[in-house]
Amino acid sequence: MSQKRTKHSPEFKAKVALAAIKNEETVAELSKRFSIHPTMVSKWKKALLDGASEIFTKPTKSKKNQDPQVDELYRQIGQLKVERDFLAKGLSRLNG
Repeated sequence: MSQKRTKHSPEFKAKVALAAIKNEETVAELSKRFSIHPTMVSKWKKALLDGASEIFTKPTKSKKNQDPQVDELYRQIGQLKVERDFLAKGLSRLNG
């Protein structure tokens, strides 16, 4: 019988990793307390320690995340201008 793989939330992983960093309990005790494999405790602790320096880096604006949205908005503006001009010309022909 196969077991389903459990997906843990980032909050849970951080909680376990912080508990591991405190060194108040052994990895075996933490794994038993949180019902996870001891390897996961060590892996998440290492990930937290390796990524801790990123917390203190200066935040930069992510242009990659904004560009697609901005490009889409400019495309919509252009389309609306073309439609408005087309309708304005048609209306001026009718009014004569």
